[in-house]
Amino acid sequence: MINVDEQIVTYRKQLKSKLDPMRYEHSLSVSYTCIALAMRYGYDFHRAELAGLLHDCAKRYGDNELIVKCQKHNVELTEEERNAPAVIHAKYGAWMAEHKFGVHDKEILSAIRCHTTGKAYMGTLDKILYIADYIEPRRNKASNLAEMRFLAFQDLNQTMYELLASTLDYLKKKNTDIDPVTRQAYEYFKNITKGE
Repeated sequence: MINVDEQIVTYRKQLKSKLDPMRYEHSLSVSYTCIALAMRYGYDFHRAELAGLLHDCAKRYGDNELIVKCQKHNVELTEEERNAPAVIHAKYGAWMAEHKFGVHDKEILSAIRCHTTGKAYMGTLDKILYIADYIEPRRNKASNLAEMRFLAFQDLNQTMYELLASTLDYLKKKNTDIDPVTRQAYEYFKNITKGE
């Protein structure tokens, strides 16, 4: 049986050969950020590292290609996902993690599946990956990064609320379709952080 460290090295080699260099570097950076958050919150850091490493494994495909692949492998897509295809790589990435990389851990697959939209009732790893994807050190475009990087190590739920609020605001300003799962996630974290 292969050990976790050997598995990680194997996956890194596979991803490096398939992803463009910046996407690969982002995946490494997210995996390290996941480890840091997992250590902070007492979560298994090997599982967090694996989720972070594989979260964008489907990013090598374009939107139309992802839709075709999802159809081919019976990965259900909603009409909203088809209208906002930037989120589809998460669902297909979870399928790839399971069927191409042999990951059967339900928490890892869930985290990969919801890392673009969030969802209500997210588990610890779901939140760790969603947040790590936003705050990893190579990210530099969001105006609230310094605050979010600090908050991430204080309170996962509050960070989720703030990130989802800023994501919805950004998507509204761009006049882009918003997946209803993201709205539901926002309402969920708003209720648990604001007591509404």
